[in-house]
Amino acid sequence: MSRPILAVRGLDVRAGDRVLVRGLELEIRAGECVAILGRNGAGKSLTLHALAGLGDPGANPPAGSLSLDGQPLDGLPRRAIARRIGLLPQDLEAGHSETALDTVLVGRHPHLPLWRWEGEEDRRLARSMLARVGLGDFASRLTGTLSGGEQRRVAMATLLTQHPALYLLDEPTNHLDPHHQLAVLDLFREQAHGGCAVVATLHDPTMAARYADRVVLLHGDGRWLAGPAREVLTAENLSALYLVRVVETAVEGRRVFVTA
Repeated sequence: MSRPILAVRGLDVRAGDRVLVRGLELEIRAGECVAILGRNGAGKSLTLHALAGLGDPGANPPAGSLSLDGQPLDGLPRRAIARRIGLLPQDLEAGHSETALDTVLVGRHPHLPLWRWEGEEDRRLARSMLARVGLGDFASRLTGTLSGGEQRRVAMATLLTQHPALYLLDEPTNHLDPHHQLAVLDLFREQAHGGCAVVATLHDPTMAARYADRVVLLHGDGRWLAGPAREVLTAENLSALYLVRVVETAVEGRRVFVTA
């Protein structure tokens, strides 16, 4: 097997004095999609930020280690990390004075030499990524005039323009209608098929069953379970995770999980 893009060894994720995730072991490789599921407050977003090296070492001294392409993550410059890891936060504050194109061009900054402006090729790439998320005609629109779902897709176009090896997506379906939820998950699935890797926090186990190769379940009390989606996503595991009865059914050959 190829070397993992990101290797996680014994990682603890904390919120104050609480250990939400204890001793996480995970290897994320090119070509795969990994879904992280758990109840609200279980540490999904904090875990995703920790994978990006964005924890708070002063407030919560980290336990464990992260390796990016075989090198310790904490020893790499942030620009080097940004060329390999891209993060989509759960909620975004959109500005009102930037156009969608200018916003998306921010994704090129890790790849540009210092003090150099974006060139025509950068603009071409940014426009093409706006088109990929269905906003090809929105380049000149101010982001403050866009709906929440449109702003979300602009953020995804920015991340695609950054073109990292590892996409970390925090609730990527936030603010999106069902059509666009499926469209953006299809889009990032394509990125994985093209040789990148995707890790996404999700609320919907049915979506995880549809798109994820592997799944991590976070219980919020330090316990976690990781493995192939087919093995980890079971009615028993999900009932224990969400503290409600979950049953599995099938619709047109797809696994569907519903509460009973």
